[in-house]
Amino acid sequence: MDALPIAEASGASYASAVEGTMHACGHDGHVAMGAAAARALAGRRGPGTVRLLFQPAEEGEGGAQAMVAAGVMDGVSAVVGVHLWNELPVGTLGVKAGPLMAAVDRLRIVVRGRGGHGGAPHRSADPVVAAAHVITALQAIVSREVPPTQAAVVTVGSVHGGAAFNVIPDEVTLTGTVRTFDASLRRSMPERLSRMATGIAEGLGCRAEVEVRPGNPAVVNDAAVADRARRAAARVVGEDGLVEPEPTMGGEDMAVYFERAPGCFVFVGSANPARGLDQPHHSPRFDFDEEALLVGTQFLVEVAGEMLA
Repeated sequence: MDALPIAEASGASYASAVEGTMHACGHDGHVAMGAAAARALAGRRGPGTVRLLFQPAEEGEGGAQAMVAAGVMDGVSAVVGVHLWNELPVGTLGVKAGPLMAAVDRLRIVVRGRGGHGGAPHRSADPVVAAAHVITALQAIVSREVPPTQAAVVTVGSVHGGAAFNVIPDEVTLTGTVRTFDASLRRSMPERLSRMATGIAEGLGCRAEVEVRPGNPAVVNDAAVADRARRAAARVVGEDGLVEPEPTMGGEDMAVYFERAPGCFVFVGSANPARGLDQPHHSPRFDFDEEALLVGTQFLVEVAGEMLA
């Protein structure tokens, strides 16, 4: 369920047997917790209905959207999700009201110039130089246009252009990611990025085409649902095991469900440095302490009862 194209290097006896593919984010553990919670809840009878969602394709695109389109949120009044989290120690649960994970949009900028000989740049319009200035200038949006009390990340992750050391190419393509928490700031970013990139490129005799493709919205936990989740979590790990996690600029399509019903996304601490189980998510050495599965399962059962009380 939702493996990643990574060659596993955990050294575990249960490591992936599929070459170049591994569970590097804990989604196999999520399935285990959901199945165990379903078994526990099946033995209980009372008012209300609990629906457990087993969603594929969080790591790709469209998993949550496909689930919603299939009707899984029809008639749902609240939703709670969990994610194994190697940034928190095993035995803890991270519950927080408000913004938790960022909206994630994709950025593509094509800088077009006029190619030529590397020894005669004055006869060209160099898109490589223009692209380099664009990359640097984009950071001024974050540092000089975004209010310091808000958060935004603009990262250029790839630069493609040219095929020879002594030839100035006609164009350079940049791709990256734009991440925000605030919805109004998110809406403003495409214009800001386009203005900056086109202005810089034109000043250097080139042109820039900017595309920002919307991805998942931000995960913003509902205060009332988070309060109930916190009470359920305290019954599982005690007050000492409750953590209010820092918001992360990572993305998560749980936000798609939150567009249909109020909800709360909870981090299940899964790291155990003493056992070497503290590698970051998406690392080829990622693994988690399986004691976290018990904590997560107990929490799912408890929060179901709390929400139906």
